[in-house]
Amino acid sequence: MSIASRRTKFRKVNVAAIASLFLVILAGGVVRSSGSGMGCPDWPKCFGRYIPPTDASQLPKDYKEKYIGRRVKKNTHFAKLLDALGYNQLADRIRRDRSVLLVEDFNAANTWTEYVNRLVGVVAGFLLIAAVVYSFSYRGAENTIPLLSVVNLVLIGVQGWLGSVVVSTNLTSWIVTVHMLLALAILAIAIYTYYLAKNFDRNRGGIAGGLFFLGILSLVVSIIQIVAGTNLREEIDAVSAHSEGLRNDWVSEVGNALSDHRNIAIAVVLINVALFILVRKNYNRHSLQQQLMSLTFLLIMLQIVTGIIMSYWMLPAFAQAAHITLASLVFGAQFYLLLNLTKQGTLQGRAA
Repeated sequence: MSIASRRTKFRKVNVAAIASLFLVILAGGVVRSSGSGMGCPDWPKCFGRYIPPTDASQLPKDYKEKYIGRRVKKNTHFAKLLDALGYNQLADRIRRDRSVLLVEDFNAANTWTEYVNRLVGVVAGFLLIAAVVYSFSYRGAENTIPLLSVVNLVLIGVQGWLGSVVVSTNLTSWIVTVHMLLALAILAIAIYTYYLAKNFDRNRGGIAGGLFFLGILSLVVSIIQIVAGTNLREEIDAVSAHSEGLRNDWVSEVGNALSDHRNIAIAVVLINVALFILVRKNYNRHSLQQQLMSLTFLLIMLQIVTGIIMSYWMLPAFAQAAHITLASLVFGAQFYLLLNLTKQGTLQGRAA
């Protein structure tokens, strides 16, 4: 296979990997919103099987005791890592957490939801492996592509391990946030390597000054919004665990976390309105930049709709999964737009 063919393969595989990463985030959102994280208490098998059981009669004997032991062992190892990193109080809290000794009764729907989530993650992993293989066609010409492709493959492995820790430690707050931020980092690297490969033999030009700065600001505020949303969800989880009220009262009991999330959402909209105006001013309506900006704005509006649905309709699971997936899509569109905010593109837009 020629170098040109391998480079074409890399771009195609990378696009597929990016799509699979969005699906991983969607699947993770479904698992989180449905409470299916411990649907498969072991890994890589599920209840000791490659194909999950559909009935309690298919479960291994004494499976609860077996998996409690594994869970405690994993948490102990993680607590030692936290001690080494200086997080002694968190490590002690994880060691003292007796809730890990409780194993949920078998639920076929939760089991298969978690199993599908794992399958999607495996597909993403294989696509990233293929991306690494084809990325070396750029070695010596654009070394950033193979380097970042290898880094991303390592990160997806770390992400899988961290996901198991998130579940094993009962959704320890900051670990959930790190898990989400790492997912965005993996997504950003995949998008960046695709951008480099697509524009490998083109003069990309310099950055477009104020436009680029506003693009960075919009991306940073969106990341802050995602972190705030993750914190809000953690607050809701805490309320639901101790509240005797109805499900639709949980949102009203979280306090400042909800108002902070809404205030940042307003900032996201205002910044993107300003960016939308500048993009329309500097690029023609058929440009990639305008298309990406329009897509970003549409995704933001849809995300707001799902947020309203969660606030006023008792946090339906489908809205929770859609909300986090839309947030990642907004991030991806904003990041790719940022990469394409070049002076050369601006001049082309004005000339058209």
